[in-house]
Amino acid sequence: MTISLSEAGKRFNREWIFRGLSHRFESGRSYAITGPNGSGKSTLLQVIAGAVAPSAGTVTYRSSSKDIDAEHAYLHLSIAAPYLELIEEMTATELLYFHHGFKPLLPTHSISSVLEIVGLETAAHKQIRYYSSGMKQRIKLAQAIFSQTPVLLLDEPCTNLDANGIALYQRLISEYCKNRLVIVSSNDPQEYGFCGEEIKISDYKK
Repeated sequence: MTISLSEAGKRFNREWIFRGLSHRFESGRSYAITGPNGSGKSTLLQVIAGAVAPSAGTVTYRSSSKDIDAEHAYLHLSIAAPYLELIEEMTATELLYFHHGFKPLLPTHSISSVLEIVGLETAAHKQIRYYSSGMKQRIKLAQAIFSQTPVLLLDEPCTNLDANGIALYQRLISEYCKNRLVIVSSNDPQEYGFCGEEIKISDYKK
């Protein structure tokens, strides 16, 4: 899977969040989008995901030498982000089962094994609205990382995680993301330290 940006830019009203960004993102590699809070990292990640249309330039997707329509790109990627809401009336088991209907889990894992790996097995049948903020972040990471998709997009993935949660995140990345295209939006090295390439959004604020 490859995602290519060509002279891409996004603006709101007259202000350019970023522009003139050309880059090729490839499977088996990891990328960090860095910059201070409010600099537009999340906006760029959403443009890459196809959730937000660029104001200039293009975003193209290819898999197995075939072009993918932008409206179908979501089928090939998973995302975890603070602004994505969970269905809090569901239990963790119900949420992953519901999500599984749209994107299958990695074939080597079941819902129960996923919840055990992320430390939520004892809360598997508890409504998510009763979870702590750290538990909610763990289920978001589980939903994204254990989906069978070639692309993984992570926006501030350690939000609300304690030291044990951060160690879990780093272990999940090491064990389950080696052959995928991973893009992390963050200004915290604990979240993106494993990435092989860094894109500084300040370089694209002309």
